[in-house]
Amino acid sequence: MSSAPARRPITDELRQSVIEDLPEVTWITNADLRAKVVEAWAYALAESSFSRITDLPPEGNPGTFLVQRGTQADHLRGVTRIATSIADEFLSAYPEADIDRDVVVAGGLVHDVGKPYEFDPVRRAKWTADPSRAGLPALRHPVYGIHVGMSVGLPEEVTHIVLSHSFEGDFLTRSLEGIIVHRADSLWWAVAGSAGLLDPRSNSILDSRKIAPRALKNNLPKGSVHTRLPEVGKKAILD
Repeated sequence: MSSAPARRPITDELRQSVIEDLPEVTWITNADLRAKVVEAWAYALAESSFSRITDLPPEGNPGTFLVQRGTQADHLRGVTRIATSIADEFLSAYPEADIDRDVVVAGGLVHDVGKPYEFDPVRRAKWTADPSRAGLPALRHPVYGIHVGMSVGLPEEVTHIVLSHSFEGDFLTRSLEGIIVHRADSLWWAVAGSAGLLDPRSNSILDSRKIAPRALKNNLPKGSVHTRLPEVGKKAILD
């Protein structure tokens, strides 16, 4: 009855690939939270057909909002950088604001941790063949991300962001950090669309949101977007 990839063991090599693909994890000052963010992605990948985060296509949902180059890691890193910038701006201008920067960084990095499940080609083939059986998809990535977060012991403040970053969060009262990541994620996709970075097949969705894609410059570069480590915190996180 079940058609799913065989679960792989979680190895130090797999954990190291997460650190390599998401170097902003070093921005998290709490060692336990850093380790759990890495563990969450290692757990999600081990339950999928994907070897590492950079193997996931840069899509918002399977088949929609496809970025013309890069990988899912570029989106995760971009959202994290935007969300952290928002938090830092308010913490600088209003020091009395009680914003948990670690939760913002962690939430940005794991908000799409359910995508290895929803994007998995083996599962997609099963769901597409007969949606009447388990649905299409059986679970969206924000919902499956809750399973991942709870399985590895992420604090509920971070797991809440995994669920609430998308429209599932419209049925909840979002936390302050959840609002920051949710807005950063929405902004990332809106700017990517308006900048003409998405596959033209997404234009109808952009049009419905009153977003007009601008023509790209010539000489479109190839490959991943983020090619260097962030300037803040380059030390290994698994101390």
